Amino acid sequence: MTEYRITVPIKDEDIKKLNIRDIVYVAGTVYVARDRTHERLMEYARKGEKSPINLGGAVIYHAGPIVRKKNGEWKVIVAGPTTSTRMNKITSQILEKYPIRMIIGKGGMNSEVAEAMKKYIAIYCHYTGGAAVLATKNIKKVMSVEWLDLGMPEAL
Repeated sequence: MTEYRITVPIKDEDIKKLNIRDIVYVAGTVYVARDRTHERLMEYARKGEKSPINLGGAVIYHAGPIVRKKNGEWKVIVAGPTTSTRMNKITSQILEKYPIRMIIGKGGMNSEVAEAMKKYIAIYCHYTGGAAVLATKNIKKVMSVEWLDLGMPEAL
């Protein structure tokens, strides 16, 4: 088991050196997305529309956060991980269309996603369930919130 510190955007070489049970610390912009956000990203891809975010070398964190705008800035109320297996059906397609390099969540993903991750040079990192307070404390700043029409926990 080795500890790594990785900065976003993540390079292919960063992913290729990781092994199961390694501990990974990520610095940089991390996008929070769950079911409906994944579906919206695929709608954009099917229509040939540009995503509102750059997913090159990106990290997606499976969570349903609650944020609040206070004094013109977004503040995180809670941002614990959500179960990644819910995104199994769409993740292979997401990885094919977008150069995401890391997904963080809880509960793992299926073998189809594992194969897609090998093909597209991505990795899944497990975040311990029940550690929402720790996750929330480690978010330094919310840059923006997109697609609020999906509902707060489903927004990007």
